[in-house]
Amino acid sequence: MSQKYILALDQGTSSSRAAIVDEKGKIVSISQEEFPQIYPQSGWVEHDPSEILASQLRTLKSVIEKAAIATSQIAAIGITNQRETTVIWDKNTGKPIYNAIVWQDKRTASICESLKEKGLENHVKQTTGLVIDAYFSATKTHWILENIPNAREEAVKGNLLFGTIDSWILWNLTDRKIHATDVSNASRTMLFDIKNLCWDETLLTVLDIPKSLLPEVKPSSYHFGDFELEGVKIPITGIAGDQQAALFGQGCFDSGDAKNTYGTGCFLLMNTGTKLQFSKSGLLTTIAWGIDNKIYYALEGSVFVAGAAIQWLRDGLQIINSAEETEHFAREVEEENSVIVVPAFAGLGAPYWDMYAKGAIFGLTRDTGKNHLIKATLESLAYQTKDVLIAMQQDATIPLKSLKVDGGASANNFLMQFQADILNTIVERPKNSESTVMGAAYLAGICVGIWHQDEILSQREIDRKFTPNFTDEKRERLYKKWLKAIERTKNWEL
Repeated sequence: MSQKYILALDQGTSSSRAAIVDEKGKIVSISQEEFPQIYPQSGWVEHDPSEILASQLRTLKSVIEKAAIATSQIAAIGITNQRETTVIWDKNTGKPIYNAIVWQDKRTASICESLKEKGLENHVKQTTGLVIDAYFSATKTHWILENIPNAREEAVKGNLLFGTIDSWILWNLTDRKIHATDVSNASRTMLFDIKNLCWDETLLTVLDIPKSLLPEVKPSSYHFGDFELEGVKIPITGIAGDQQAALFGQGCFDSGDAKNTYGTGCFLLMNTGTKLQFSKSGLLTTIAWGIDNKIYYALEGSVFVAGAAIQWLRDGLQIINSAEETEHFAREVEEENSVIVVPAFAGLGAPYWDMYAKGAIFGLTRDTGKNHLIKATLESLAYQTKDVLIAMQQDATIPLKSLKVDGGASANNFLMQFQADILNTIVERPKNSESTVMGAAYLAGICVGIWHQDEILSQREIDRKFTPNFTDEKRERLYKKWLKAIERTKNWEL
């Protein structure tokens, strides 16, 4: 019974997960449960916050049972979450006043345009590190207050609370006592001053968001509160947005270290250390984490649709039964693929930031089959990553020696090899691809003395390195075709 464990909660866009991690940094057990996606109309994406919470609690309990450990052996809980997704709830009843508006949701594009017309783009960039986009929490919060009956009146009275998903889970786990978030999640709201580490009064005023709605902002490795389970109080000591957690879990602790996570979206982050570095190339400046009384920053490029494109092949087109099949079908296309898929289902993210782009398929011929579409969809993940990486290298003024990868699609050897080929960079995949989970676990564990930060790198093991094989001519030719396709998807819906 002397062995201690960390319970990591990973609340994602399509599923809630929980993992038990031992003191050696090994995952003992994982539990996962998908929950419904809600699409009320075109461009709108929602989740039921109560279902998110219920599914997360079910995975929490099942993962402890799977691990066959006592509750008293859990030293701490770490939380990582889908970012930007917005929940507003009644603090007296505990019930959400509307569904969670998901980060992919585009309903607030017109609000973003009005902010741009007011000349706020530079203020937003210099204060929050972000660009004005429907992606972030600020305009989603404004929309709920404007469109839900009595919401603004109740908010002014101090009866409502806003939170990203971490805050919603934390508030419920702490028996509705703690309304807080960490610096990494706060930095994704488009309301937080990442230099002065406070909520920005100008943006709150412009969007008419009462300050009483907002959570307290704490470091990422911090004792937020306690979750009581079976009479045992377990401290919640780590919170970070999923991409920042993955950066930490990959051991990207030094300035210039970078990783790419292939999840529902595709996210490439580079640690810039304690230096706040603004992008000239359409990337975001974000807080990586807060630990040991220091704030670490990162440059980030966001690709909105990655794994979601694979889900589209499965659920929308119904040409695959599972994501795992895509590697086999892609390899069936032996010739160079003439088809390009641009999966701009939610507009284009960095470095283009085009809310009005739409998805498209180019290069169709009479002999195009499902294998060509599958291969082209996989390749689109690698092309979008290259777009971001080029911009990141321009900002950081240093070339990457390698790219650390994680997330579901990193298990696809075809995709990882194509990624190395199109980047002309070594792609490094760890044995434990659960970097997001590990980041949450490590942040929580460091706070309670399970690990020191320097131990984490020694625990990390490499599964495989993918080395580029393409000629420069082939790489350039293929990428030019991709850029041509991108140009034709832009500003589709004006």
